[in-house]
Amino acid sequence: MKKLLVVVDFQNDFVDGALGFENAKLLESRIVDKIKEYEKNNDEIIFTLDTHYDNYLETIEGQNLPIKHCIKGSCGHELYGEVKELAKNHLVFEKETFGSDKLYEHLKANKYSQIELVGLVSNICVISNAVLAKVAQKETSIVVDASCTDSNDPSLNDMALKVMESFHVKVINKNG
Repeated sequence: MKKLLVVVDFQNDFVDGALGFENAKLLESRIVDKIKEYEKNNDEIIFTLDTHYDNYLETIEGQNLPIKHCIKGSCGHELYGEVKELAKNHLVFEKETFGSDKLYEHLKANKYSQIELVGLVSNICVISNAVLAKVAQKETSIVVDASCTDSNDPSLNDMALKVMESFHVKVINKNG
């Protein structure tokens, strides 16, 4: 059985755009290495894209986070750096909220020996998709690589990793 790597929302707006933060840039080489490792092992890789539209500020999310980001068709919506090029040969799921319904449906239809999540941001979209993975495949090992995820708020990042561990997600590489 194959392993699956889910690269969550590693998009321009989360790295160096509207919601970007300095530590996000440091993740690129680690995520690229992880993608190449999964490709070498002939495992599966899926990318998610946070996707919003011009009416973003009118949505519930937009009312709670009034910063336009990841607007479909904008540069901020695109995957960041080398990750963009690597995604071309893999599934990419757009999602209009924190968790990906398309990812959940895919996980219900396809079994994996392990599901690993990396990307941005740990305390919102990574944790949401980890929950969905756990629900979709309750007997599959769900892993989050702490060296390949982060948040603009270090304390929320730490809390998110602890919460994921509390629902039996294995968090690896906590110290870099």
